[in-house]
Amino acid sequence: MKKTDPRWNDTTITKGSGNIFLDLGFDESAASVLMMRTEVMIRIERCIAAKGWTQARAAKELGITQPRVSRMKRGEWQDFSLDMLLTIASRLGLRPKLKLAA
Repeated sequence: MKKTDPRWNDTTITKGSGNIFLDLGFDESAASVLMMRTEVMIRIERCIAAKGWTQARAAKELGITQPRVSRMKRGEWQDFSLDMLLTIASRLGLRPKLKLAA
């Protein structure tokens, strides 16, 4: 007889912080940057989709390779610096702004 892991029956709900990276244990500064990178990637992907571009067309228009477009579309945030993502967003015609809060 196979024993069931008791964690599968745990129905506890924990409210998130609003930053998945913070919830996963990243320190606050790293979690903030990772969240910004993720948000910019999402906006870029939505803009590419709205334009109806293929990955090949997006790569050509944005000056990056098709495999990088594919990695961005899959959300592989670790492959992109915030600086590179802001550059790509600008090439799409988006106007990224950084707002610092105390």
